[in-house]
Amino acid sequence: MERFKESAARVALPSFDSEELLKLIAEFVQVEERFILLKEGYSLYLRPVLVGTSGGLAVTAPTSALLYIVASPVGAYYGEGYSGISLEATNGAIATRAWPGGAGRHKVGGNYAPCVAPEKTAQSRGYQQCLWLFGDDDAITEAGTMNIFISLRVSKSERFELVTPPLDGVILPGITRDCILKLAEEKLEPLGWLVSERKITMSELAAASDSGELLEIFGTGTAAIVSPVERIKWGEKIIKCGPSENHNAADLAPLMKGWIEARQCGLEEHHWSVLIDDIKKQRMLSFK
Repeated sequence: MERFKESAARVALPSFDSEELLKLIAEFVQVEERFILLKEGYSLYLRPVLVGTSGGLAVTAPTSALLYIVASPVGAYYGEGYSGISLEATNGAIATRAWPGGAGRHKVGGNYAPCVAPEKTAQSRGYQQCLWLFGDDDAITEAGTMNIFISLRVSKSERFELVTPPLDGVILPGITRDCILKLAEEKLEPLGWLVSERKITMSELAAASDSGELLEIFGTGTAAIVSPVERIKWGEKIIKCGPSENHNAADLAPLMKGWIEARQCGLEEHHWSVLIDDIKKQRMLSFK
């Protein structure tokens, strides 16, 4: 909710009461419960939307707005099971997803529409998404509409590192990204893993691939949850990213997906899960 409010403020939309919105969503879900499919991998996707509704033509802050919820039953995000996706590295010579001082760190529609044409071009060449790069050194930022995580063997050691680019204003602070980081701190750091939010370039990634130190890459997002990356095209080079048979690190993508879904589906009690009945009771008490 805080990210939603920050994003609204960035485009001059009004704020709202987070707790009241959560209560309304809980009641909405109860009304539309029949659309929640009780099958593994399926869910009711909820997306709050806030749009200005002022009359007239002007480039100015809206004086009125509409807040509503888009809801849809969904299955597997990519429709191809849990196989890896392919990415085409896209730098500023082709298109730039976000830049310093822009709105890349905010959840606004204007960040998505300009990415559709480059992604269609990538798809025409056999790649499902763009791997968005930034700067002269081709720093990795995001994978399609997802945050990205890279699993590496630390050079000349038996330790492993999980890397994701830092929140430098260009990258969206994804909720699933935050969950992955917290899970990594909870479950991987005690095993000796390094969990890093740091800059990583395509040159470093390619070198890690060539040396056998690149173990795994996956994207994360609300709809996809966790999506393994199979290969990346960078210029004329193809970087294979799938877990290799000869490394002794856990394959993190299915592990992370399983850990998150256990909490999402109530198989593991956790404060990340929001119980609808509890929210309804709070709302009833607020009217007394």
